[in-house]
Amino acid sequence: MTRHIIDLNADAKTVQTRRLADEEGRVLEGDPEQKIALHYSDGSGRLRVGQWISTPGKWRAFTNRDEYCYILSGRCALIHEDGTRREFTAGSSFLIPDGFRGYWEVMETTEKHFVILTRDED
Repeated sequence: MTRHIIDLNADAKTVQTRRLADEEGRVLEGDPEQKIALHYSDGSGRLRVGQWISTPGKWRAFTNRDEYCYILSGRCALIHEDGTRREFTAGSSFLIPDGFRGYWEVMETTEKHFVILTRDED
């Protein structure tokens, strides 16, 4: 099998749009709409790499995954369930470890590159 470099600035393999309010119980504020451009997925679908854009809002974060993020533009925050808040802007990079419990808040439309490794649910 030939392996090639994956260019995250090139066209994505698939593009999905979603309105988070369609996922019952997720959204706490606003009406965030998201576009997810998937550039790579391993054979199992557990490892995914791509680009994400979200309009403002606040929602419950996903669990059972490790996620590395690099913010390209916008302003967002991650808020731990204990109230600890970290804000991120263009050039910020961070890892959300498996087990994080809390919320995403997008204050200005935000674009990021991501690498997600999904964990098995307990």
